[in-house]
Amino acid sequence: MARQYISTILGKAVKSAAQLRGGGSALPGLVVEKLDPGFLARTLGQLPHGVVIISGTNGKTTTTKIVVELLESAGLRVFTNRTGSNFSRGVVAALLGEVNLKGRVQADIAVLELDEAWAAKFVEQVKPRFSLLLNVLRDQLDRFGEIDSTAKLLEKIAMATTDTVVLNRDDPRVYAISRKCTAQTAFFGTTSELLALMPTDDGLKRGGETANTAVAADVLLQSISSDHSATFIIDSQPHTTRLALSGIYNILNSAAALSLVRHIVAATDAPLTTDQLLQQLSLVRPAFGRGEIIIVDGTPVELLLVKNPSGFRLSLLSFAEPRPTMIAINDNYADGRDMSWLWDVDFDCLKQQGVARVTGSRAYDMALRLRYDDVPFGAVDVDIVTSLQAFISTEPDVPKRIFCTYTAMLTIRRALAKVADVETVL
Repeated sequence: MARQYISTILGKAVKSAAQLRGGGSALPGLVVEKLDPGFLARTLGQLPHGVVIISGTNGKTTTTKIVVELLESAGLRVFTNRTGSNFSRGVVAALLGEVNLKGRVQADIAVLELDEAWAAKFVEQVKPRFSLLLNVLRDQLDRFGEIDSTAKLLEKIAMATTDTVVLNRDDPRVYAISRKCTAQTAFFGTTSELLALMPTDDGLKRGGETANTAVAADVLLQSISSDHSATFIIDSQPHTTRLALSGIYNILNSAAALSLVRHIVAATDAPLTTDQLLQQLSLVRPAFGRGEIIIVDGTPVELLLVKNPSGFRLSLLSFAEPRPTMIAINDNYADGRDMSWLWDVDFDCLKQQGVARVTGSRAYDMALRLRYDDVPFGAVDVDIVTSLQAFISTEPDVPKRIFCTYTAMLTIRRALAKVADVETVL
């Protein structure tokens, strides 16, 4: 008890100091991890309904946000790592903002977005009660190695899960994990027609046992309409609802979240029907930087996170209506150092409208990539803030769109926060 108290006091002090200095959200967690390695397991072990882990290469942040909001609508008190720092030290840092001086967190359940590699380490300390495995796509291979290695990391999460593992039946590597699970398994998925709109590095297609007709989906995304509504098949019945979320992947993430929440609700006896779930889902807005819209002087500026070929291609397809566009590419550690993946993205859809500005530490690499596809572009400047100011001041009444890597997105949000209402996530 004394150690918990000391760790909490010290961690809170470091967190306050870091916030005053504008420091990283994970720093206090790193300090506490070093001084008190058992802090995480002890604190999360207090939760009556346990821990939920959401992992995969694409969609973690959006899916986690959906799950949290759905569970909160059922009356559950949910702890989550809202900062988006999805390493274990980020979870510890988030806990420091929630625990009282005795080291207790006032929550019923934890829903954690975790980076694949760190999740595999996390489950050595804390066994999740539920887990959701989204996909295995090529993402920051300079950090994780080949995609089969990433699949093995997700497998460790599944094997540590004690109650239910929800898996993407349409990703062959994720589906294969289900054969080794000792916990209960459930699946989410979509139709062949919608999958055809989701290009992946190795042609994410089902074959044999992973086909629609062979594996029943707990929640199936059946169709998406132009009026921002989607139809899900749940318990063999179609349910259509309008969504504030947009983009094919975000809506597929909704199916994943629905499947997971249905199992959590059943296990915790939370009073939430399917109709209530869908009603709440219709209210969920995009996570920061994942289709987030920031209003600047009455004009919407849309932020779209891009971090791998599949995600960038999907964003280009999902948000195809012409509007002034900026691309911001950094190569900091959180973005992944290897930017060669940009050459696996087809930018032909930007030929007609062009790109107004290109920025970030890898601006010139991005400009070269656009030139190779004969996409016209305007100014190239590595300074993101300067580029952003010029971008939003040109045609100030016209809605705009920015494709950006993770750290570029953080810089853009900080800059926009000085002139617009931007949700605080730290």
